[in-house]
Amino acid sequence: MSKYDVINFDSLRPPNPWFEQSHIIWRESVRRFVEREIMPHVETWEEAGHIPRDLYPKAAKAGLLGSGYPEALGGGGQDTDIFHAIITSEELARSGAGGIVAALMIHGIGLPPIMALGSDAMKQKITPQILSGEKQISLGITEPSGGSDVARLKTKAVRDGNGWRVRGCKTYITGGMTSKWLTTAVRTGDDDSGMRGISLLLIDLESEGVSRTELPKMGWWSSDTATIHFDDIFVPADHIIGIENQGFYGIMANFNSERIGMAAQAAAYARVCIEEAAAWAQQRETFGKRLADHQVIRHKIATMAQRLWATTSFLDNCAWRVHNDESPIAELAMLKVQATETMEYCAREAMQILGGAGFIRGHRVERIYREVRVMAIGGGSEEIMRDLAARQMRV
Repeated sequence: MSKYDVINFDSLRPPNPWFEQSHIIWRESVRRFVEREIMPHVETWEEAGHIPRDLYPKAAKAGLLGSGYPEALGGGGQDTDIFHAIITSEELARSGAGGIVAALMIHGIGLPPIMALGSDAMKQKITPQILSGEKQISLGITEPSGGSDVARLKTKAVRDGNGWRVRGCKTYITGGMTSKWLTTAVRTGDDDSGMRGISLLLIDLESEGVSRTELPKMGWWSSDTATIHFDDIFVPADHIIGIENQGFYGIMANFNSERIGMAAQAAAYARVCIEEAAAWAQQRETFGKRLADHQVIRHKIATMAQRLWATTSFLDNCAWRVHNDESPIAELAMLKVQATETMEYCAREAMQILGGAGFIRGHRVERIYREVRVMAIGGGSEEIMRDLAARQMRV
């Protein structure tokens, strides 16, 4: 019997030789949570523009928020690996609503710098409240004057007694309206110090002098996005993450993790698009026969699957290398581009096959089609990623 007797989300994933029993069990657990707590409510939350606050403690109880974090800090333990994280991204993506994933799992990019570089006191103060779902933490890097050029950021932190005074602005901050904490890149060196003058600060977004403006978006409706202004706010000295003027390297390491997570999501969204297109093609009739009986439609589906398989195999290979303590920067940059281009191609072709049905609000392909660009831009745009890869390859 062929695995393609039914073309669906599972049959479209190529085998991963590094998946073990724990990965299978974890996939089943995350899938149950998604089907019970997320899938029935997607449209309501999309139209409302946010997910409910009680989803966070539910996700914490299910182990989603704490997976891979130390038990002593409220996590689920560190007997998981990068493949468990990829499975989490894939299963959450089955909803076809990237905003829900972004809102619920935003700590996945805000918390790792603290875990890697923060003091023990900071970890003990912040981590349990994040992993329990009580509070949120976001990442603040991008500024109105520039995005991926981190070395040129302008938000300034100046020493003031036992802390810093921070002035500046961050924008396109996922979770920026609802997060309590912000892992923030600031300039602590002089204006010409480039990457050597960047530090990371943990900022309490409820501090005096912080103001937030919500940004309406093309996609990710159920996740809030904000511009955040710092008007001479005070940040205590013990809120520095790592060493002063050495935050750039922590940001870059965080980007590698973010990019492999985004690649996993993008490939999973492509699987959703193929699943929806194949199901429609097998039931929809045109000119006296099923869409699937038209050669041009079969070729569309085969080409989508071809690109998806190449992307997912690339993803698994990169994940294996990271799991083995490599840092394949060029490959991760190219993977991010490959995955988002595959997502874009599959979203377009699925929309063509679905026709008017895919254009109607509430369809998974309709949402994914709208969210292609944020996946292609976030975490490093295609142009920046290609240039980074070329420089790493010494081109």
